[in-house]
Amino acid sequence: MRLSALRQPLNGVIYAVMEMTPLQCRMARAALEWSQQQLADTAAVRQVTVSDYERGSDARRSTIAKLKTAMEQAGVVFIGATEASMGGGAGVRIDR
Repeated sequence: MRLSALRQPLNGVIYAVMEMTPLQCRMARAALEWSQQQLADTAAVRQVTVSDYERGSDARRSTIAKLKTAMEQAGVVFIGATEASMGGGAGVRIDR
């Protein structure tokens, strides 16, 4: 699991935030049946940014956060590589 940053909420507890991988991005977009353009529009980024990231190009953490947040708000739950899942490894699921 890639950790994008350490966050400190108001209660003073520090926790790590999982960063979405390019594979998880493709999986989540497929689960939502969204095109790259739909994700780009929803996340307020360019379509080429989505395409480049999904192919493994580097992206700013803020851009990855926008993409991830857009899909989470649509019902995607991201599963980290160390979290319990049926097949093991990182993944996604829909929680609608």
